[in-house]
Amino acid sequence: METFKAHLDKFITINDEEFASVLSFFKVVEVKKKHILMNDGEICHSMYFVVKGCLRKFFVNEKGVERTTEFAIENWWMTDTFAYERQIKSNFCIQSVEKSVILEINLQTQEELLKKHPVMERYFRMIYQRAYAASERRIRYLYELSREELYVHFSTLYPWFIQRIPQYLIASFLGFTPEYLSEIRAKLRS
Repeated sequence: METFKAHLDKFITINDEEFASVLSFFKVVEVKKKHILMNDGEICHSMYFVVKGCLRKFFVNEKGVERTTEFAIENWWMTDTFAYERQIKSNFCIQSVEKSVILEINLQTQEELLKKHPVMERYFRMIYQRAYAASERRIRYLYELSREELYVHFSTLYPWFIQRIPQYLIASFLGFTPEYLSEIRAKLRS
C-alpha cells in the first residue's frame, strides 16, 4: 500500500500511524481482467482507488454499442460520482480492463473516515477538482478537435496509455469505431 501512501503524500501530510488508520477504512479487492464491479441499474455503493491495474467506466447506447467514458489506472479514482453521492442507481458499468488491485470505500465509511481524519476532506476536494478540470478539458477537445486531431492529441499526451489499453477501448473512449481508429493509425504511419 506504499503506492496509496505516496499518492496521498502529494496532496496532504499524514504520518505512518495516521495512514494505517486511513487505510483501515478501505477494503482491498483483487479482481481479474474484465471483472464487473458495478452494472448499469445497480445502486452505486462504492468508490474505487486503483493501486495496480486499470478500470473503465462505460455505458451501452441504444444501438447496443459500449461507450467508454473514463479510465482509471494506478493512483486514479473511479465511481459514478452522481449516483455515488446520492446513493442511487447508476447508468454506467465499471469493469476491470486488466487484473487489478483496488481500494474500495462506500459512502458511509467515507463519511466516518472524513470525521476521524479531517485532512482527507482536503485530499478528496483536490482530487475532485482535478477530475472536474480534466472533464472540462475533454469536453472542449471533443468539440474543438477533428477526430484525427483528437487521436493525435490523446496519443501524444498519453503514449504509454495507447500501448497499454486495447485499441477497441481507446476507440470507444474517443467516440470512434475500431475500424475508424485503424484507418487513422494507418494514415498517420504513412
